[in-house]
Amino acid sequence: MKITKLSNAISLKRQLEGGNEQQLLTVRQVLQDVRDLGDAALRKYSEMWDGIQVEEFRVSKQEMKEAVSNFDPQLKKDLEEAAANIRYYHEAQKREGYKLPLENGSWLAQRIVPLDAVGLYVPGGLAAYPSSVLMNVIPAQVAGVERIVITSPAGKDGKLPEAVLVAASILGITEIYKVGGAQAIAALAYGTESIAPVDKITGPGNIFVALAKREVFGEVAIDMIAGPSEIAVLADDTAFPDEIAADLLSQAEHDALACAVLITTSERLALAVAEEVEKQLSSLPKEEIARKSIENFGQIYIADTMEQAIEAVNSLAPEHLEIVTEQAEEHSQKIRHAGAIFIGRYSSEPVGDYFAGTNHVLPTNSTARFASGLNVDDFIKRTNVVYYTEKTWEQNGPKIARLARMEGLEGHARAVESRGWTKGDK
Repeated sequence: MKITKLSNAISLKRQLEGGNEQQLLTVRQVLQDVRDLGDAALRKYSEMWDGIQVEEFRVSKQEMKEAVSNFDPQLKKDLEEAAANIRYYHEAQKREGYKLPLENGSWLAQRIVPLDAVGLYVPGGLAAYPSSVLMNVIPAQVAGVERIVITSPAGKDGKLPEAVLVAASILGITEIYKVGGAQAIAALAYGTESIAPVDKITGPGNIFVALAKREVFGEVAIDMIAGPSEIAVLADDTAFPDEIAADLLSQAEHDALACAVLITTSERLALAVAEEVEKQLSSLPKEEIARKSIENFGQIYIADTMEQAIEAVNSLAPEHLEIVTEQAEEHSQKIRHAGAIFIGRYSSEPVGDYFAGTNHVLPTNSTARFASGLNVDDFIKRTNVVYYTEKTWEQNGPKIARLARMEGLEGHARAVESRGWTKGDK
C-alpha cells in the first residue's frame, strides 16, 4: 500500500463508472418494454441476459421448503440469531406520532404511517448475500410495511440461491420472484401481470440495476445509488498490524473499485500494515480483486497528531470507520461524518456486516456527510394533521388572509374569508 504524509484534507470520492450512453439507452428500453409488455418483456430479457426460460416467476412453496430442508442447520441458526439482533436494534428506531394541543380545543399532529409495499432487489451469482435480505427486510417489517417483495435473478438451474430463500423464510417473506436486472426494477416500479408494483425499491445491484433505480425514481422511492464499498481505519501505536491489514482487505475483496484507507499517528504501524497487506493478499481467495482495489484506491496516511487524523476522517466521510486507538470511544465522539463507526479492537467491520444488529446498507462515496444508513425511517411517511375550531379560526383568519394577499394569492385569502368571522352569525 502507498504510504503518504498527511498534510491536507483527503477524499474518498472516485471517478466511478456512472453508466455510458449505451447502457443508459439499454436501461430505458428495458423499462419501456416492461411497462408496455409486462411479463412478456420479463421473459424476453431473462432468456436474453440470464440464459433461462421462466414460466412461473414466483418462487413456489415447494422451492422454499426444499431450500430450508437442504440448508446447513448451524448456518440457519446463525442467520436466525443475526436476524434477532438486527430486529432488536431496529425496534429502538420506531417513532410515535404526536399531538400538540392549542387554545380553544384546536390541535396539530403528526401521524406516522408505514409504506404499503416495498421491493427488495437481491443480486444474483456470487453477490447473492442473505445478509442483505435481513438488513433490508427487517427495518421495513419493524416500520409496519404490510407487503414486502423480493426479486432476484435465477441461476442456470432456474432456482434462487438456497441461502437467500432461507433468509426470506426466517423473516416470513413468501412473495419472491425470479427476475433480475433492470427488468426487475421496472416490474417493481410499474407492475406486470405477475408482479404488483411497490412504493419503494431498496437493495444493491450492478450498473444496469443502479441506472434503472435512478430512472424510476419519482415513480417510486429508492433507498440510494450505492457505490463500491469503503473502509477507513483510525489507529495508533496500540493497534496490531495483522488485524488492521485483515480489516482493510475485508472491504478490498468486495470490488476492484473498493477503497481501503488507514490513517495513523504511528509510522511504525504504517510500515507494518503495508507489509502485512502484501503478505495476506497472497493467500486471499479473491486476491485479484483485492489487489486491484489496494493498488488503485488503497492508501496509508501518517498524521502528525490525532486531531489532524480525526479531521481527515471527517473529510473522508467513509462508509465504514474503525477506531482502534487507546482512547477509541473518546475519539469516536469527535467523528461527525461516517456511515457506521466500529470502536475498539473487537469491533471489526464484519461484525456489523453480519451480526451485531446495526444496518450494513450505508452511504458511500463521502455521502455520509449528509446521508444515513438504511433504517426504519426509510419505510415510513410522516403526515401532518391540522384541526382548528371555529374560535381559533376567527382569531387567526385575518392574519392568514393578509399573508396570502402579501404573496399575491387572492384565492387563498378568499378561501379563508369564505367562512368564520366574515359571515357573522349563521
